[in-house]
Amino acid sequence: MYHTPVLLKESVEGLAIKPDGVYVDLTFGGGGHSREIFKQLETGKLFAFDQDDDAEANAKNDKTFFDNPKFQFVKANFRHVKKYLKLYKISQVDGILADLGISSHQIDEGSRGFSTRFDGALDMRMNQQQDFSAKELIAKYSEKDLHKILGIYGEIKNAKTLAQAIVAERIRKEIATTQDLKNVLQKYAPRGAEFKYFAQVFQALRIEVNEEMKALEEMLVQSTEILKVGGRLSVISYHSLEDRLVKNYISKGKFHGEVEKDFYGNEIKPLEAVNRKPIEASEEEIKENPRARSGKLRIAVKL
Repeated sequence: MYHTPVLLKESVEGLAIKPDGVYVDLTFGGGGHSREIFKQLETGKLFAFDQDDDAEANAKNDKTFFDNPKFQFVKANFRHVKKYLKLYKISQVDGILADLGISSHQIDEGSRGFSTRFDGALDMRMNQQQDFSAKELIAKYSEKDLHKILGIYGEIKNAKTLAQAIVAERIRKEIATTQDLKNVLQKYAPRGAEFKYFAQVFQALRIEVNEEMKALEEMLVQSTEILKVGGRLSVISYHSLEDRLVKNYISKGKFHGEVEKDFYGNEIKPLEAVNRKPIEASEEEIKENPRARSGKLRIAVKL
């Protein structure tokens, strides 16, 4: 299986689909969420975004969507959603879904460099056409910048020490593969929690290489601009950094600071949370798909 979609039923139900509506799946991946949305459309239309070559191949080979005028695949990063929809003469949509997780296929494909389990090139690019990879990052970032991304995006406790170690090692020899990097990390990982430590470092590099936090902010702002009043936004995030951004934007209409109010004390914000607390996967789903454990779904409606 290319990828098992997380919180499938809950995230699609959160969109409250109208059979004649226009919907956007911002993270096509293996197409699981898209198929579920598509099933419920009669005269509506679905736009599916993904910048990954493998996801594009999936969409092209999927009999559900093949040559169907109700489906349009868009090979692009979701940070450009507004611009690309404009090309298709779409300015307003009824619902938007984004599953921010990395697909199982990307993790299991050792050559992509996302996985801590397989050795492969230190790559981590979601869009394989872009030049900048994790190998470049490790080779070129200053100690100060490495310290910053490891601390912020990886929430690594000894980020400063690790940044120093990476800089010292790369002078000695090139860090070109995931195993090369793990050899450096091994010495600084807390005993018994090595796997978690590796995962945190890999997460930090992946976020930086793909500008994930910046892209998420841009996507959230554009989503509220293109949603119709009463339209729904359904977002699944997997780590606290993403979830915090989504939560703040839904509850305050901004990423940092307090919600703004008008002259009469009414909150100025484009969205209203449908669920106060994030929806999480059931024990049953986690048993079938352990990767669902960290998924948090937030649903919002456009005011």
